[in-house]
Amino acid sequence: MAQTPAFDMALALSRFGLGAGQTGVAAAGTDAQAVLMAEIAAGAPALPGLKSTPDLLADLATYRQEVKAMRQANPAPTPMAAPASPPPGNSQGDGPSPQMMQNMQDGLGAPAAVPPSDKKRLKPDFNPIRDTTLAEVDARYNGSIKQATIGFHERLVMFWMNHFAISVKKSQLCAITAGAYEREAIRPHIFGTFLDLILSVESHPCMLEYLDNQQSVGPNSQANRNGKRGLNENLAREILELHTIGVGSGYSQADVTAFAKVITGWSFDRNGRRGPVGAFTFDARAHEPGSQTILGKRYSQDGVNQGISVLRDLCRHPATATHIATKLARHFVADDPPPALVSRLAKTFSDTDGDLAEVSKALVLAPEAWTPTLSKVRSPNEYLCALIRATGVTLKPNAITADLSNMGQALWQPSGPNGYPDTVAAWASPEGMAARMEVVSALAHRAEPSLDPRTFAESHLGDLLSDHTRDAISRAETVPQGLSLVFLSPEFMRR
Repeated sequence: MAQTPAFDMALALSRFGLGAGQTGVAAAGTDAQAVLMAEIAAGAPALPGLKSTPDLLADLATYRQEVKAMRQANPAPTPMAAPASPPPGNSQGDGPSPQMMQNMQDGLGAPAAVPPSDKKRLKPDFNPIRDTTLAEVDARYNGSIKQATIGFHERLVMFWMNHFAISVKKSQLCAITAGAYEREAIRPHIFGTFLDLILSVESHPCMLEYLDNQQSVGPNSQANRNGKRGLNENLAREILELHTIGVGSGYSQADVTAFAKVITGWSFDRNGRRGPVGAFTFDARAHEPGSQTILGKRYSQDGVNQGISVLRDLCRHPATATHIATKLARHFVADDPPPALVSRLAKTFSDTDGDLAEVSKALVLAPEAWTPTLSKVRSPNEYLCALIRATGVTLKPNAITADLSNMGQALWQPSGPNGYPDTVAAWASPEGMAARMEVVSALAHRAEPSLDPRTFAESHLGDLLSDHTRDAISRAETVPQGLSLVFLSPEFMRR
């Protein structure tokens, strides 16, 4: 940290956080590292007033029952079958015959009138998936994200949510529990241990559903006595490839298959027979019996603990430390992270047995993390958060989700389990910039006419503000134009 305290605070808000709040950079304090350390110590705040996974799945079950009942009470009309051959008419095919005309006038040849289906009658008045999504969005973007001093904890929640990615497109269950998954499995553990984080993630119904582990049955298990059910390797593969040791770390297909057998039986209660709907359950009947060898180590049969033992060893594997360190350094510092920074973070991860608070502190204290060059581009999610924080505007949740979709990062909808990309090239395309301009224009035109864009730029960008951007803003002819120049400047777009 060779810069002035004022520059460091502006940089901290940009690189580690979500930009300055409505009152500007100075309101965050004078000691950037101390404020970041305070956020680590405090942890990510809970989001009160939102439903738990069991409650959400109960709502979903009720919704499905009501939809089913409505459709049974209002069956779709049977479509009228097409005639097997053309009706008799003129040989040239130029219209119906006189007899057909008479029949139609008499009502003999015309089909019975079928009223258009009333779609509203076939769905309940409430939609728990839609209503839950809007509540989750409001709690984040108009709540915790706005209220954070810097937003380091919110950035880490986003980072880990993308690392352990799911998609609401998978199923209704994933759609209604995505926010709860983030709140229950990720948010409480971002400054805990990596083992606690991964155990919470891999046992959550949303992840088990997303990667189909509740369908996985051991080939020799009691549940597969008829041989008609099969092993699903999705969760085991992604834990190895994405969540822990990473690609190129030496695991084989045999390791994937063996691990998939180990975690057979990891599921959740769908009907409340064993406990609350949505609670994690271990189905011994579906579990593959016997010992398994993974990465050269033999794990004896021990029920659910067999899988926990594998996860514990994966968390302690040197390749996991390097994989996590590389992703953190890439996310916060540079697409090509400094090797010294990666090495330092990986060593901290290994030395502390995956203590994520200590890893976060090592990142904040690393000199490589404070280089003045803004080499990263804010993702659409980070960008929208920065816009909301800077302006203090309260956007409707459906407008927030629409903006994120238009900018190319629909909320909780990555195309695969590897999540959204985390490089400059992914977010600096001409199409992406055009979409951002539309969002910025809408926000800028909502500004108070008395606002001075020059003063706004000074207070919200602080010492990051360049002379070039300052001059461009000073030449703006209107308040919306001046604000747009602030929000589309390199100092605001990059971090």
